Amino acid sequence: MRYIYTATFTPNDDLSMYYARVPDLPGCITTGSSLQDAINQITDAASGWLVVAEDEGLDIASPTPQADIPTEEGMLLSLIQVDTIAYRAKTDTRAVRKNVSLPAWMAAMADRRGINCSQVLQDGLAARLNA
Repeated sequence: MRYIYTATFTPNDDLSMYYARVPDLPGCITTGSSLQDAINQITDAASGWLVVAEDEGLDIASPTPQADIPTEEGMLLSLIQVDTIAYRAKTDTRAVRKNVSLPAWMAAMADRRGINCSQVLQDGLAARLNA
C-alpha cells in the first residue's frame, strides 16, 4: 500500500538535531542529525509502523490535512510518502517454502531448459504486486 502523511520536524536550539513525528500514527517518532536525516528516519519509522499495523489488522488513520495539524514556533511540516510493499521487499528477505503444482510436461520442460521455477514465481509475483 502507498500512504502519504504529514510529518512534523522540531529542531533543537543549535539545529544539531531534529525531532520528528507523524501525528496521525501514535508513537511514530524519531530524531535525525539534520533535517534530511530526520526526513529519512521518520519515513523509515512510518514504514515500520504501517507494516505492523497492516499485519496486525490495526486501524490506520486517514491523513490529517496539514492545515489542521497543530504547530509550534520553529516547527516544520513535510509530506512523507510510504510504500509498504517496497519497504517489505527491502527489509524482509526471509525465504519461505511453498509447494506449487505444475503439469508434469511443464516441469520437465523447465528442467530441460534450466529454468529456475522458484525465480520465475518470484518474478511473476513481484510484477503482479508492483513490488
